[in-house]
Amino acid sequence: MIPRILAIAGSDSSGGAGIQADIKTVTMLGGYAMTAITAITVQNTRGVSAVQALEPDLVLAQIDACLSDIGADAIKIGMLGNATIAARVAERLAALDGKVPIVFDPVIVASSGDELADAATIASFAVLIRLATLTTPNVSELAVLGGSGAMVAHGRAWLAKGGDRPGAVVEDVLTIPGEAPHTYAAPRIETRHTHGTGCTLSSAVATELGRGASLPEAVERAREFVRTALRKAPGFGEGAGPLGHAQVMR
Repeated sequence: MIPRILAIAGSDSSGGAGIQADIKTVTMLGGYAMTAITAITVQNTRGVSAVQALEPDLVLAQIDACLSDIGADAIKIGMLGNATIAARVAERLAALDGKVPIVFDPVIVASSGDELADAATIASFAVLIRLATLTTPNVSELAVLGGSGAMVAHGRAWLAKGGDRPGAVVEDVLTIPGEAPHTYAAPRIETRHTHGTGCTLSSAVATELGRGASLPEAVERAREFVRTALRKAPGFGEGAGPLGHAQVMR
């Protein structure tokens, strides 16, 4: 089976994150990648210098073009660009009525520290969290979204990523309503080449869900893919460099 994965996210001109990371991840994991680009970013490993969101109708048209023809076994949502796009995407995906797994990476700040979502856009995330099969906030994103209590109140599965928490061990915790927490821990890989880790992880989870894996299995496999890509980073750039997606042998 070749899982069909639709990534709805922004474009990263330097290729390390966003749509570019999504395509690389899905492809390396044996899936078929499709895209609906929400915004164009001008960025490299040192930071983001410009962002231009696309017209919401154009974003929706890309989604409809993919779903009406090739179809999708899973959908990944990343950077949305603005609140209007977020609301329109949520409305469109709600029509799927839960038939397709959705992984939502609530992108707020880039690896460089640049802001990629304003307050209005962040406020719109609640609807997407309730639609998503899994939401994947890091420590800072979780705080902005209201913390663990707010996530529990949504009644949906979520993965609290611990990569941006100091310590020798990186611990991620998967919470699925009605189940005991699933904890994944591994020694930290010391590297500055972490650009696109969140995009890569969420795309990998979506690919595994599209293949039919359970949530705990999908998260475990996605984490291993990210860790291998971190070890294989090519060393490009002067800042937070990209992962070595193409060097990961499936």
